[in-house]
Amino acid sequence: MKTQRERMINGELYYPGSGETELRELFMRSRRLMREYNQTSELEAEKRAALLKEWLGKTGEKVYIEPNFKCDYGKHISVGERFYANFDCIMLDVCPITIGDHTMFGPRVSLLTASHPIDAQVRVSGLELGSPITIGSNVWLGGGVIVNPGVTIGDNCVIGSGAVVTKNIPPNTVAAGNPCRVIRPITDEDKSYWEKQASLYWAEVEGN
Repeated sequence: MKTQRERMINGELYYPGSGETELRELFMRSRRLMREYNQTSELEAEKRAALLKEWLGKTGEKVYIEPNFKCDYGKHISVGERFYANFDCIMLDVCPITIGDHTMFGPRVSLLTASHPIDAQVRVSGLELGSPITIGSNVWLGGGVIVNPGVTIGDNCVIGSGAVVTKNIPPNTVAAGNPCRVIRPITDEDKSYWEKQASLYWAEVEGN
């Protein structure tokens, strides 16, 4: 017979109020690490890095999340190399959350794998479920973006601030809105423009 945690991370109905020891221990562990992490100072970079490696399921060598950061369990979150999240990030990880390399979040980004039954009577019984979220590499989520359960965002995407992402977003696109929609592809012209701007910047800085 499956445990409640196994049902939860598989996206099946589960009962968080079952009293199952494994879920309860993971929950309390995450609350302890959340408190410790969010009470660190700006002078405790090494402590923050160590706490994140203990808290999350998998991280790259260089990962930075600004406090306050909140999540359900932490163990179901995997982030790649050089991941950055700005203030007030929330990740509800009742199902796996997977994030690639060099991905950036603006302030108050929320990744919400958790969901509830549509039927009111089943919902108030306490049964819950979820769907995993996957975000690729080199993605930028603007401030206040909300990613709903079951969504995949492809590599190199830019998601405009305040977007509510309810469906998958293909790679190499700019998307925004509520509900979030693809606005346009990211083109070779974009690449040329921003490479030129970066070259001008470095030439100016090095020239000084």
